[in-house]
Amino acid sequence: MSLSSPALTYVETELLTRVCTDGGFSNRRGDSYRADATAWAIIALSSIDADRKCIQSAIARLTADQWDDGRIGISRGHAEAFWPTSLAILALLGSPGYSENRARSTRFLLETTGRHWKKLAHDPMAHNPALKGWPWIAETHSWVEPTAISMIALRGAGYGGHPRIEEATRMLLDRQLPHGGWNCGNTIVFGKELRPAPESTGTALHALAGLIRREDVQVSLDYLSKEVMRLRTPIALGWSLLALNSWGVPVPDAPRLITNCLKRQERYGPYDTTSLCLLVLPLVSPAGLLRSEVV
Repeated sequence: MSLSSPALTYVETELLTRVCTDGGFSNRRGDSYRADATAWAIIALSSIDADRKCIQSAIARLTADQWDDGRIGISRGHAEAFWPTSLAILALLGSPGYSENRARSTRFLLETTGRHWKKLAHDPMAHNPALKGWPWIAETHSWVEPTAISMIALRGAGYGGHPRIEEATRMLLDRQLPHGGWNCGNTIVFGKELRPAPESTGTALHALAGLIRREDVQVSLDYLSKEVMRLRTPIALGWSLLALNSWGVPVPDAPRLITNCLKRQERYGPYDTTSLCLLVLPLVSPAGLLRSEVV
């Protein structure tokens, strides 16, 4: 697949309007620096071979706020919201000058988990809360999306065979809905199966690609391959295409779906940086975020 040149030029140009004076990126034009927006911009711009000087400035800004323990918070004043750490690892892949920063962030992820407990006999939730993944924020339960993105980051950093990845894989499979797909992380509550969400399903499937048997997630691939044709929002569409690409499920109309999604900005206004990056990646990077670097 390839994105038409005008659309690709538009995305690159729009991302560059969000460069902050200190070299990082904002989530929208005119806003202040955000770590997650900066990491996503680095990942996307690197994938389309954009200006290296701009990318290097963004990397320098991203690592400037790294804590001694390796975490990168959503802002310097909120160290507990450390979920951008996994995005930072992905952004630093292929940047040898920042190998020490990447190593510290990798150690932080490997040593960090959410809150977990033994499943009770009469627990109203069906999932196993003892299986460890990663949370959005410190001292909270592990959920599907931060766990999946952390797995992708650690795999990229060369830790695909680590015990934390093995347990997180079991966690994601435990959170898979019986009829296919994932949501934020609940499956059956008080005996009722909950509904899937395409963005959660996409992150989980992308993280699991190459780690498990296809039959273990076929029901979810079936769900997402049908759902993707109905998606109209950038984050859901981007994650879904990344996931289906990584499992070798063709989506012939992907360029049209993405072009139409970009056109919806005329009605709803400019997308944020994360959304634009997620729309570009399935089309310019066949492996999506599953880029591997030898430790």
